[in-house]
Amino acid sequence: MFENPAPEGEPSADGDDLQPERLLALIDDETRGMKRALAVQVPVYYFVWGGAWLLGYLLLWSAWPGSTSPVAVPGWLAIPAFAVLMLGAAITSAAVGIRSNRGIKGVSDFVGTVYGLSWPILGGTVAAIGYALVRAGISDDAAAIYYTSAYALLVAAMYLAGTLVWHSADQLVIALVMAVAAAVTGFFGAPANMLAMALIAGPALLIGGVIALVRLRRM
Repeated sequence: MFENPAPEGEPSADGDDLQPERLLALIDDETRGMKRALAVQVPVYYFVWGGAWLLGYLLLWSAWPGSTSPVAVPGWLAIPAFAVLMLGAAITSAAVGIRSNRGIKGVSDFVGTVYGLSWPILGGTVAAIGYALVRAGISDDAAAIYYTSAYALLVAAMYLAGTLVWHSADQLVIALVMAVAAAVTGFFGAPANMLAMALIAGPALLIGGVIALVRLRRM
C-alpha cells in the first residue's frame, strides 16, 4: 500500500535527495569545463602569431634593400612567405575560435566564434587599406612602416579584447607590448622597424603562449 522510503543516506530514484554538495560539485565541473573549452584557444593564438611574427618579419628584413642582415633573402621569396604566414595565422585563429566552441551554446559560443573570425576580418581590412595607400603612391618605406605598425596595433586590440573575455593579465601585458611596438618601431625607419618588430613582438607572443599553456594545464 505504502511505498517504502529510500534507505537513509541513499538518494531516491527521482534524484530529489541529491545533496547540495554534489550539486555544487556538478556546477563547478561544468563551469570549469566551459572555461577550459574557451581557454584552450588562447595558446594557439599566441603560438601561431608569435611564430608568424618572428619568422615573417625576419624574412622581410633580410630581403629589404639596405638591410644589414647577414643572409640576403630574395624579395620574390620573402614577400609571398610573409603573406602566407600572416594569412595562415589568421585562418588558423578563425578555425580554432569556431571549432573550440562546438558543444557550447549561448553567449560563450557567440563570443568565441566572433573573436576567432575577427582575426581574418580585421587582418584583411588592414591589408586592403595598405594596398589602397600603395596605389595612391606612398613609398615602399612608408608602406613598410604602415603594415608593420598596423598589424601590431591589430594584435594589441585583439589581445585587449581577449583580456576582457578571459580575464587574463598576461594578455593585457602582451597587448601593451604590442601597442608600444606599433608606436615606436616606425621611428626606426625601414627595414630596421621590421627587425625591431620581429625581436620585440615575436618572443613576447611566444612567451605568452607558454604562460597560457601552463595555466591551461592547471585548470
